[in-house]
Amino acid sequence: MSKKAMISKVRRGAIGHVAQLALASLLASSAMTAVACGGANPAANVEYAVSAERNYEKGMKALDANEWLAASKYFQYIRTRAQYSRFAVLSEVRLADAQFGAEAYIEAIEGYRVFAQLHPTHELVVNGYVAFRIGEAYAKQLSDESWIFPPSHEKDQGAVEDASEELNRFLKTYPTSPFVPRAKTIIASVAKRLADHEWYVARYYWDRDHPMGTVLRLRRLIDQLPGLGYDEEAHWLLGRAYVAVKMPDRARTIWTELVQKFPNHKRATDAKDALATMTAGPTTPGAAPGAAGAGPAGAPPAVPAK
Repeated sequence: MSKKAMISKVRRGAIGHVAQLALASLLASSAMTAVACGGANPAANVEYAVSAERNYEKGMKALDANEWLAASKYFQYIRTRAQYSRFAVLSEVRLADAQFGAEAYIEAIEGYRVFAQLHPTHELVVNGYVAFRIGEAYAKQLSDESWIFPPSHEKDQGAVEDASEELNRFLKTYPTSPFVPRAKTIIASVAKRLADHEWYVARYYWDRDHPMGTVLRLRRLIDQLPGLGYDEEAHWLLGRAYVAVKMPDRARTIWTELVQKFPNHKRATDAKDALATMTAGPTTPGAAPGAAGAGPAGAPPAVPAK
């Protein structure tokens, strides 16, 4: 297992990790038991056919019906009993599909990676399917909002960055893949989560009188994650942070950019007033965060609605 994969395991959290390992173990042990015993297995609705092709068809039917355990049994049976059949190779990737469907994403990722390494010229590797599924599996690991836990934008974003990296690598490597539209949809969702997090952290630093931290976070938000709902507010707050760290020239530049790019936004008016004040005299529009009368608009901008 790669170092990156191990890090991703830790990031997922102990509860989800243990649950997925248990599920993966169940899939593997049940499949092997079925192979050893042969014949039907009522608990998983499995009855093996004579040919590898027919068993593969049954496995695919089980996949389509979301019967992950039954599907894994068929594919494991083929790999064990028909090792030299072309369906044995296909069964390797379909086992990963079954793990993916059962939400054992870590194990599915490993299965896809091994398949790509062993069969680099296989159609499902060449057309981008395997690479896309790896990226999709990373994205699927991202937890949903829950009242028990902090909002997702407040959590460590390691898993989100993994998903973004894998999916963007897929787009660069397989630009004509039929899975590109689906990948772009997922990337957009992942990018929004990263943007939410960058804005949250930038505001966290600003509210605690650490404007340089705000500068660093907002630069990333503006440069790498534009168009996700924070552009105007980020430009405005970045200008104020530049003033707070005594970089007035950069404040003028970012506020001028705000006025030019978003002339009809309320923050463009604030930026014009701030620029005029900076030109007119010594009054500092973006005083240190938390200071009385800081900036033309007073307190830092409110967090936009998600």
